[in-house]
Amino acid sequence: MNNNVKTPWYSFYDGVREHLDYPDNSLYELLKESADRHPEYTSYNYFGTKNTYKGLLDRIDKCARAFKSLGVAAGDKVSICMPNTPEAIISFYAINMIGAVANMIHPLSAEPEIKTFLNLSESKFIVAIDLAYNKIDHIFSETGLRSAILVSVADSMPIHMKCLYKLTKGRKVSIPKSDRIIMWNDFIGLGDKFTGKIDHCHKGAEVAAILYSGGTSGDPKGIELTNLNFNALAMQGIEACACLNEKDKILSIMPIFHGFGLGICIHTALYKGMEAIILPQFSINTFHTLIKKYKPNVIAGVPTLYEALLKNKKLDGYDLSFLRCVISGGDSLSISLKNKIDDFLHSHGANTQVREGYGLTECVTGSCLTPINYYREGSIGIPYPDTYYKIVSPQTTKELPYGEEGEIVINGPTVMKGYLKDEEETTKALRLHEDGLIWLHTGDLGYMDEDGFVYFKQRLKRVIVSSGYNIYPQYIENIIDSHPDVLMSCVIGIDHPYKTQVAKAFIVLKNGISPDVGKLNSIKAHCEKNLAKYSWPFEYEFREELPKTLVGKVAYNELVKEETQKKWREIS
Repeated sequence: MNNNVKTPWYSFYDGVREHLDYPDNSLYELLKESADRHPEYTSYNYFGTKNTYKGLLDRIDKCARAFKSLGVAAGDKVSICMPNTPEAIISFYAINMIGAVANMIHPLSAEPEIKTFLNLSESKFIVAIDLAYNKIDHIFSETGLRSAILVSVADSMPIHMKCLYKLTKGRKVSIPKSDRIIMWNDFIGLGDKFTGKIDHCHKGAEVAAILYSGGTSGDPKGIELTNLNFNALAMQGIEACACLNEKDKILSIMPIFHGFGLGICIHTALYKGMEAIILPQFSINTFHTLIKKYKPNVIAGVPTLYEALLKNKKLDGYDLSFLRCVISGGDSLSISLKNKIDDFLHSHGANTQVREGYGLTECVTGSCLTPINYYREGSIGIPYPDTYYKIVSPQTTKELPYGEEGEIVINGPTVMKGYLKDEEETTKALRLHEDGLIWLHTGDLGYMDEDGFVYFKQRLKRVIVSSGYNIYPQYIENIIDSHPDVLMSCVIGIDHPYKTQVAKAFIVLKNGISPDVGKLNSIKAHCEKNLAKYSWPFEYEFREELPKTLVGKVAYNELVKEETQKKWREIS
């Protein structure tokens, strides 16, 4: 395996262990170990409502007993259709405590999507935000649900905020009494009815959660992730970050239905003994307020989150020296945007760089990260401990030499069990290689240098073929983003009468800069100077913002749809 990481971790991190010992237990048990070490530390902060680790365990225990009183057993599926609230986190660990499986659904999913996810997972119960009541009510009889447990985002708010919420947004929620609906407080009260013992002895190989792929293209698939997958991620993530401390405050704004939010911002943070600042809704317009109010030591988010930092003038001159760890994942971070973020952090007193990570839901989330005090331009870093990368010829198991571009494949303890009820897709993604190991085929293009640094190039599906040439949108985006007036860009392929496809660039200019012919000509000249002629964008379009997926990635597929619809309108 000549492309496995050649340079050991400890050569880039003092004191970091190259190999870790993973316990054969559940997520709940790992959390309990953490809580036993520091019971009085703050586990989470929700609009000023705080709870200790001991208090969190007590609430999880009561919630688990409530589930048991409803008849939930080990192996059963319980859906969580919630934003980031204490109740969502408590439910997740309570489900795990009794050996059931948490099926994570985006609360803004459409009715057909919720129905599909409930039926695919065969969920018997759902814990859902009350704002999703109508959607759940409409599809209830078409699923195997027995009961829906409804939660308000105000349930754990301080009293003054709870009253304000009920006077405004809360009035919009009207839920009639029904045998199939249980409100959260009534549900928790059921915990007193179960007096039996809950068995905590669950194994690492057992499925803990089902997450749905959050890519910008393709149909979502249920990804079965085990206790070991999550626990290994937490242990590896702490080693890889090499800067996380107990009592650190992490801004946990990435959603819990996504591996990034659940695996890193919650499970990793709680295992380390950190304080998770949780919010049910995030707005870039109030990002500066959150930073000033909570002064987080750790922020983990997608590139569009840091785009907000650069745009926000309300942080001008503000001291950000409390920031020690800034992680970007979930989408590609261009070299130019990284440099802009680093300049912003340093000019505001933060002694850190934004560290790009790489991963996918099929291995929970991140599995590769930029070292703490080191950066190689264009690299997404080096793999986590006990995680191995190879570069193979696409759609094969043939390994390629260092420096040669191919498909990224991954082996390690965070790799999924498989796709739920989809043996065909599982077989395509998890392949037995000649070395006797099972490798996850990511569908991503990249290469590795001789020191083990990985370079992500592009999703295989985003390659534009124009007159026989392969054009990689990510590379064009990097060039456009390096223009001094550009904040972000997205490049897609559009139809061409004889070249099959050509590139079209959608561009967001920096705050305060207006699009005009001069700016367009300047960007064109910049591209013509830095790109091969066959890869020059054929069209350019300025946008105030780019469309985003539910988890904050740039939704290039939405731009593709727009262009397709435009073409058909012109034809008709």
